[in-house]
Amino acid sequence: MLNSLTSSLDFQGQALSLRSERQRLIASNIANADTPGFVARDMDFTAALKQATGQMQGAPAMDATQPGHIGGANSAAAAQANLVYATPSQTNLDRNTVDMDRERANFADNAVHYEATLRFINSNVRTMLDAIRGQ
Repeated sequence: MLNSLTSSLDFQGQALSLRSERQRLIASNIANADTPGFVARDMDFTAALKQATGQMQGAPAMDATQPGHIGGANSAAAAQANLVYATPSQTNLDRNTVDMDRERANFADNAVHYEATLRFINSNVRTMLDAIRGQ
């Protein structure tokens, strides 16, 4: 029982860390929308999550850098390994590939997923506390 709870929380912790990193990438793209030559980046979230949780063949083992860590180092490595360049939807004279409509949609979608992950973690913790209290 405890192993299933901790593995669920570990998975959700990895997802939360990757969602945070993706939000940072999207915010960077939006901030550089007017920078000539800037190439927008995004993350293959599914592949990054599989790599961070060790579900991908050849993925590195999940080792925490210190006791109590939820594998944040692996999340960051997985995020960096799964960065992709955005394909420009139309050509610009300044070679900037940021599409503000796409970035806004990605930002909103990622924010909703981030919030859902937080709620799931909160629900799991609340369930564990209720079980400990015996209610």
